[in-house]
Amino acid sequence: MKIYTLTGDDGSTSLVGGRRVPKNSLRVEAYGSVDELIAWIGLLRDHKDNLERKDLLIYIQRQLMSSAAALANDPEMENARIILPEEGCLKVLEGEIDKMEEHLSPLKNFLLPGGNILVSHCHIARTVCRRAERSVLRLGTSEKAPEIVIKFLNRLSDYLFVLSRKISSELDSEEVKWQL
Repeated sequence: MKIYTLTGDDGSTSLVGGRRVPKNSLRVEAYGSVDELIAWIGLLRDHKDNLERKDLLIYIQRQLMSSAAALANDPEMENARIILPEEGCLKVLEGEIDKMEEHLSPLKNFLLPGGNILVSHCHIARTVCRRAERSVLRLGTSEKAPEIVIKFLNRLSDYLFVLSRKISSELDSEEVKWQL
């Protein structure tokens, strides 16, 4: 199979099921944003300071791949098999957030992203996650968007924020508070 098909040269792409849509459609934007997030999670996974979190980050990438697959489905196809994130994926993230927060001081201010390259990458992944969430919500105003995908992205952005704080703590990086 060749990587290039020439069929997208007109600015269209195929949804799962074969229907062609413009590449700038809300649906393509939504699953494209999730795809970008998958790559950012891969960057986090590959960092040596995340070795103990590697399996969880792979799990997250798999749930995001399922999310992208669900979003790439043609909503006009009846009886289509839709791949969704696992039913327990929210509980997995919530459990990880709770474990990390046990060792962190409570926040009383907003934080400026940064302090360490890995922490900065967490914040970039978090903001990409929020953008993906907004894209899926925008899609949901005109077409069906799976609720589990929206919830997973919301919870994942929380996880990524807490992960940035946990890594700051582990690496003894300064958390710079935003103050007026």
